[in-house]
Amino acid sequence: MSSSLVESLLTHSGLIQVALMKTVLVDIPKFQQLSKRVWRVLGLNPGKFTLQGSNTYLVGSGAQKMLIDSGQGIDGYLQLLTDSLMSISPDAYISDILLTHHHADHCGGVLDILSSPLNTPAHPIQVHKYCIPMASDVCITKFPMETITPMLHDQIFTAQDTTLRIIHTPGHTKDHCTLWLEEEQSVFTGDCVLGQGTTVFDHLSDYMHGLSSLALLCPTRLYPGHGPVVEEGVAKIQSLLRHRIEREDQILRILQSDQSKGWGVLDIVDVMYKDHPQSLHMAAARGVILHLKKLQSECKVIVGETLGEDDSLPLENRKWHWVGQKQVYKHVL
Repeated sequence: MSSSLVESLLTHSGLIQVALMKTVLVDIPKFQQLSKRVWRVLGLNPGKFTLQGSNTYLVGSGAQKMLIDSGQGIDGYLQLLTDSLMSISPDAYISDILLTHHHADHCGGVLDILSSPLNTPAHPIQVHKYCIPMASDVCITKFPMETITPMLHDQIFTAQDTTLRIIHTPGHTKDHCTLWLEEEQSVFTGDCVLGQGTTVFDHLSDYMHGLSSLALLCPTRLYPGHGPVVEEGVAKIQSLLRHRIEREDQILRILQSDQSKGWGVLDIVDVMYKDHPQSLHMAAARGVILHLKKLQSECKVIVGETLGEDDSLPLENRKWHWVGQKQVYKHVL
C-alpha cells in the first residue's frame, strides 16, 4: 500500500509489510481472464496485509492448466476455483500447482485441492516448491512436505503452448520464486512485486538482486501475488529499486551528518520519518535495520560491538557508525 512509511507485522504466515496507505485499493473480480492463457482466481482472503486477497492463477491455453499458488485455504476458495476451471472449459484440469513460497496465504489451500475431486487418478496434481535446507527454512504449518516435488531454478514447466520458467528470487523469503511466462514475456512475481504498495523482505541485498534480475528480462507485464496486474513491468521494478537506493542514501547521509556519535536505529528513524506520527516509528525501524545490515555487509557502516559496546544488545539498541575511507582501511586491517 503506497506511502513513504512501512508498517511491519508478524503474523502466522510470516512478516507482512505494507505501507500505510491513503490510496484506495483497486477493485478486482473474484475470477477474471487476463490474457489468452492466464486467468486470475482470488483467494477470498482480503485484508490489511493481503490487499484484495491472494492472487492465484490458472495458466495454459488448452485443457491442461498449471495453478500458481493456492490461496490460504479460505472457505469458498475451492468452490470458486472449481467453478472457474469449469467455466474455462468442461475438459479443463490442473496438472501442477507451482508455489511461489511457503507463506500460508500462498500455500494454505494445497491440501484442500489435493483432497478434492480436482485431483483425480486420470489427472493427478503434482505440487512443486523451491526447497531449501530445513535448518534455514520456515516450516509450513500442517503441510506435509512429502507432497512437495522440489522445484529448481531455471526449471521449465509446460502446458500445450505455454512455457513457464522458474526464477529463484530470494529476499522476501529464502525460498521465493517468480515465474517467467515465455509466450507473453511476462512474470508472475509472487510477493517480490505487488500490484499496489511494497512488500516485506528478510534480506535486502537478495531482494534488490532479484529485482535487478527481473528488470533485465524486460517484462511487458507483471502478474503479482497481491493486487492488480502491472502493465508497465520494467518501470514498476525500477521504481522499487530506486526507492531502496534512495532510502540507503538517506541513511548514509544521516550517519555522515554527525560522525562524533553513534546513531541508534530509532535515532535514524526519528530523522527519516520526522513528518510521520511517533507511534509508527517502531514499525519503520525494521526496514532501517535491514538497510543497515546490507550497508554493514558492504563495509559502509559498522555496528556498536566493533567499537567495544555490549554485543548482547539487539541491533535496534546498538549504535551505528558511517565508515569513512580511512576507517574502512583501519577496519579491514
